[in-house]
This record gives sequence, structure tokens and C-alpha cells, in this order.
Amino acid sequence: MPDPAAAASSASSTAPARLALAGIHKRYPAVVANDDVSLTVAPGEIHGLIGENGAGKSTLMKIIYGAVRPDAGEIRWDGRPVAIDSPSAARALGIGMVFQHFALFETLTVVENVALMWPGRADRAGLAARIRDLGSRYGVAIDPLRRVHGLSVGERQRVEIIRALLQSPRLLILDEPTSVLTPKAIEALFDTLRQLAAEGVSILYVSHKLEEVRQLCSRVTVLRQGRVTGVCDPRTETVGSLSRLMIGAEPPRARGDASHPGAEALVVRDLSLPPLAPDGRALQNLSLTVRRGEIVGIAGISGNGQNELLAVLAGEDRRAPAEAISLHGKPIGNASVAVRRAAGLRFVPEERLGRGAVPSWSLARNVLLTRRDPSLFMGGLIRHRGIAALASSIITAFQVKAAGPWAPASSLSGGNLQKFIVGRELTAEPSVLIIAQPTWGVDVGAAARIRQALVALRDRGAAVLVISEDLDELFEVADVLVVLAAGTLSEPMPIAEATIERIGAKLV
Repeated sequence: MPDPAAAASSASSTAPARLALAGIHKRYPAVVANDDVSLTVAPGEIHGLIGENGAGKSTLMKIIYGAVRPDAGEIRWDGRPVAIDSPSAARALGIGMVFQHFALFETLTVVENVALMWPGRADRAGLAARIRDLGSRYGVAIDPLRRVHGLSVGERQRVEIIRALLQSPRLLILDEPTSVLTPKAIEALFDTLRQLAAEGVSILYVSHKLEEVRQLCSRVTVLRQGRVTGVCDPRTETVGSLSRLMIGAEPPRARGDASHPGAEALVVRDLSLPPLAPDGRALQNLSLTVRRGEIVGIAGISGNGQNELLAVLAGEDRRAPAEAISLHGKPIGNASVAVRRAAGLRFVPEERLGRGAVPSWSLARNVLLTRRDPSLFMGGLIRHRGIAALASSIITAFQVKAAGPWAPASSLSGGNLQKFIVGRELTAEPSVLIIAQPTWGVDVGAAARIRQALVALRDRGAAVLVISEDLDELFEVADVLVVLAAGTLSEPMPIAEATIERIGAKLV
């Protein structure tokens, strides 16, 4: 029997490019997002696209998917010019896309969200069965009857992946698809993508995870400041050489000197709570201690209680007994968010848009979501010069690519918005920082800077709690690791004793 991958490769060498872009330009009022970009993807090819945050990757993908119209340039599909003026036109051609920022209606169920994009009247029961089947086969299982508002970021990403696969695409665009997936789920997804490619499906894979690009892609296009700066075979490159192509340097490692834990800062004692929502996760007998001068990492797969734990620690869920959570020795289990902030606790949620920032607000106004610095107010009124100055200082310190302090949050790329939100909380010099998925969708250089900033905060005596599905990230920054599975926490492990195998054995 002939090898399907070889057959697909042979066919792609004689067939016209599945997708060809030539001279694509897209300008916004304050920035040129794409500047004379050309790119080709052959049938059955897995083609990578890498670049810094704000390099123009997401804009280019939206142009291909019809969500954004280019100012100039040509798009060819199977060798013929096409005008893709809407996502429905893209889907009609056979283009599917998984966005970095999800396009889901929170009040609807998973199957209802999928049905909205289904042509004609969908058979809900049959569609739910197909969702279960695809999720099981491809390692992205999700309950089709759950409502989206109760899903974690990782679970929402599974919905987007399944929705794209249900369209049987001829070109599948994935924008940061593994940002919050576990290593096992990533392996399953890669197996799926390789099989799709062997069947002739073209894959356009956008990622900041350079090792993944090396493992998966046969070609990669590099964008820098909106322009193509190179095309290469990533399999012949190293992570370091790809990083140099992308950002001009190799990213520094975050880990510094050994930690010197001090007094207990955040303590959770025998915390049990029923689910806040019908499809949520119960928390069972949780105990956790984070000391000053220490980073504790929580590993786990989405849906095992991360959202519920974050809500309880941040004060969004105040059902806990007062003594179940203490901050610097004072009980705060039922205290408000404002009381916790005043006591030195800061919180970075995993959802950037909607929780971490108001999309339509400027960056300057967004600092007011969590900051009450005296310099920002005068006589009870907002000092616009003060909030602009604070936003500008964050933009500079964290190298945020933005048009300025009055740029709306929605105008930033996902990675740049993440840098701004992290900077907003870190520059407040918290005594305790809780941060979820700190480098989700952030390029390799920016991720290194965020991790360095967390270690530097620890070294200044703060207690840091990092919740992440990226085990490499946790091994790089954490001093102690615990695993959250089925709403319970494992015993803490010093980082020197932790291994991928030990962590993996505790995941569910």
C-alpha cells in the first residue's frame, strides 16, 4: 500500500499552490500591519508562521479568512485569483480557522455554538454525537451540552478546534492552538494535523512555540514588523536560530538564584466548595501555602478546578469561610476583591479581553480597573494625565507595541495586551501575585521577559502563585510545584525533585 504522506507530497509538487498570497498590504491608522507580504502553502503542507507579537501574523490570518480586507495584494486559491470578502466566503472555499481570541457565545452550549456556523438547520443530537466523536479521536474531548461561560480557556480552545475540524477544511489555519493544551493533548493534536496533511489538507500553523514549529512544520515564514524576513525549513534550524530570525536574539532564561522563602503570605486550609455553576468543578479539601520570596506553580489540565480556585483566591467567589484563606496571617476567605487588593494581593486572569481588560477602553482607562494610585485622582476626579503617564510607563517597561496610552485595548495583539496587563499588576509591587497562563499567546522574547519579571518580583520578597498548563514554563520559574486534578491538590514538590513523569502521573 502506498504511503499517504509520500502520495500527498508527490501530488503537492505538481499541483498549484493551495494558497498563494502576493504583495499583501494592510495599514491601520497608527501601524502598518502587513507590508508587501507574500506566502504560499502547498496541498498537504504544514506551513509555519512565526514572528514577534505585533508582527502582523494575526492580521494576515484574518485576511486569509475574510475577517479583514487587505488594502492591496492578490490572493490565489488553487491557482486562481479570489476575493475572500467574508468568513462565510472563506468557509465556502474550504478554509477553516481556529482563532487565538475565541469567537464563542458564552450563554450558549458548545453544540449551539457549533450549530450557528452549520449550513442549514443542524440536527443538534447528531451534531453533539459528532462533537463527542471528534473530541475523543483527536484528544480534545469536550461535553457538547456544557455552556461556554463555564469553560476554561483550554476547554474553549478545544471547542474552536473541533468546530474547525467539523467543516472538513482544505486549508486549516491555527493561531496559537496549543497555548493552553497539555503535552499529551498537543501530541494528539499533532498526530491529527499530520494525518490531515497526509490526506491533502493544507495547514497554516501560527505559533510562538518554536520547538513545536520544528517538530511539525516542513516550511516556516518569518514576519518581522509586518514584512517577510525569511522562509526556511525549521527542521534544519535550532530553537536558538529560529529565535534569532524572529527577534534578533536568543531569549534569556528566567531562572535566577535559588529562592529564599520567608514568612507565609498566602495560605489555604482545608478548603472545600461545591461548584458555583451547574457544570463547574467542586473544590475538595484544598491546602496550599505560598511564602514570601517563593514561586509556587500549579500544573493541571483545563477544567480540573483552575477557574474555581482562581475565583476563590481573587475574591470573585466569596463563599469560602473566612479562616479557609489567610493573607499575611489575616483571614480573608469571604473578603471582597477590594479588601484583598488593599492588603497587597494582585491577580492576572487567564482571559485577557473581558476580564483582564475592557476591549473598547483605552490602555490608560484600563489601568483604573485595578489601580487606585493617589497620582491617578484629584479631588475625587480622574487625572487623565496621570493615567496616561502610568500607561506609558507600562508600555515602555514591558515593550508593549501600541499606538500610545489612548489606544483601545482591542487594537493590540493578544501578546502585547498580555504584556500590558501583566505590567499593570507587577508595577503595583504586590506582596502576593496570582497569575494564570502568564505567557499564553506571547512570543518567545516577551515570554522570557515576563518570566524574568516574575522571578525578579519573587527576589524582591513577593509571594507568587503561577497557574499554567505549560509545564516547561512551570519548570523554568517555579520553586515548588503542585498538581490540580479533579478539584484536589497534590502534595507540594520542590522543583529539584519534580519531573515530567511525576507531574504527568498526577494529571487526569
